[in-house]
Amino acid sequence: MTTQTYAISTYPDVENIYRQLNALISQPMRRVKPEAMQTYLQHFETRCQKSKALTDEAKKLIPGGVQHNLAFNYPFPIAMEKAEGAFLTDADGNTYIDFLQAGGPTILGSNYAPVREKVFELLKSCGPVTGLFHEYELKLAQEINRLMPAVEMFRMLGSGTESVMAAIRAARAFTKKKYIIKVGGAYHGWSDQMVYGLHIPGTGRLEATGIPHGANARTEEFFPNSLSALKRHLIFNQFRGGTAAVILEPVGPESGTRPVPFEFNQKVRELCDEFGALLIFDEVVTGFRLGLGGAQGYFGIKPDLTVFGKCITGGYPMAGGVGGRRDVINTFAAGIGGTGERAYIGGTLSANPISCVAGFYAIKEMERTNAPVIAGQAGDRLTLGLQTLITKYGLPYVAFNQGSIVHLETSGVMLLDFRNPLRLAKELKPRKHMMEEMGAAYMANGMVTLAGSRMYTSMADTNEVIDDALSRFEVIFSNIAA
Repeated sequence: MTTQTYAISTYPDVENIYRQLNALISQPMRRVKPEAMQTYLQHFETRCQKSKALTDEAKKLIPGGVQHNLAFNYPFPIAMEKAEGAFLTDADGNTYIDFLQAGGPTILGSNYAPVREKVFELLKSCGPVTGLFHEYELKLAQEINRLMPAVEMFRMLGSGTESVMAAIRAARAFTKKKYIIKVGGAYHGWSDQMVYGLHIPGTGRLEATGIPHGANARTEEFFPNSLSALKRHLIFNQFRGGTAAVILEPVGPESGTRPVPFEFNQKVRELCDEFGALLIFDEVVTGFRLGLGGAQGYFGIKPDLTVFGKCITGGYPMAGGVGGRRDVINTFAAGIGGTGERAYIGGTLSANPISCVAGFYAIKEMERTNAPVIAGQAGDRLTLGLQTLITKYGLPYVAFNQGSIVHLETSGVMLLDFRNPLRLAKELKPRKHMMEEMGAAYMANGMVTLAGSRMYTSMADTNEVIDDALSRFEVIFSNIAA
């Protein structure tokens, strides 16, 4: 019997998913009944008083009361105090099934003990940072080189955003070309160049407040899955400086919220080769989550550059990096000064000892336990259970997964775009609010999700955990208005 090596057991039927998604957004929203929603909101007022007091106080010093976008929960942020395996516990002692998993990188489960112990050992001897080289920088790079098919060399950085910035800079330095093309709606960090066509395809500079026009004047977007639109950009750019790179998430924008056909990445690879552009895979989420070879291993595609985030450290902070072809990675400058021929990048806390030792042992543990596959099986079980409940209650909702990346679309807000501007203008806010309400309903029933529409499963999600979650989802679905 062949051992499964990647988290996706069966690639989703993309054409069928889009039929369901289009049906979802073509009809009125199916929201939680008002009386049930009132009960959920009351839960936060009575059971989460310490969280509310903490975040109310934080608003005096922190914009919005929290420091990270993932923490903006409706009706107010929840303060967490404990993370362990499949569960989170808040400041008021409430326990939740953790389907956020820090936004995706903790495939082993939160606060995984064997990795934590290795970090403790390092702190006793070395401390968190020296500013100088440490052996585990090399050991981590060797593991990534060994497992990721397209990574000949690897440069560690402090975050996914920094890594995208560096990849774009390297692409321009290497190709001597100007334009960067992304898929509309994709999130590649918050650098000036990438805050373009953010979240909703066709929006261009809509979210670019505070960013000069010149900063993303050479960033372009094409509608998801439209190879013809990508080709038009590549042809046109030949006459005005050329395309340095095409950057994409290999399962589709927003971690596959708009999924791509299986052959899509190969066709983009061919277009990049035809027009002399580099192909950049953003594997901030898919790296190790789809398998130890990432999405590039699963799809059998070699990008020229690969962007990583906290997935390379098992969720420990100050972690990201760029890997890829030796000749392209060698465009990065290192050390003081330079000749002006290389792309300058920095990062004082990049490759700090804590991140590197955590990453090395997290990868070793994922390999030893086959964690990506186990997490993917949990995602399959959760998705199948959700689909069963959706059918049982006659709901238009859509559940699908790419292994341990599970999507539950209830409001369809992420599927709106500028191809139908009247619908976008009319429905964006109410559908976004419905998504927030659904997220609150999940949390009031003891489940933490990403924005009420995405869930990441981990190795810690046993059958019992998933079945418990499904019983909670049933309570919510049984209270959806006709």
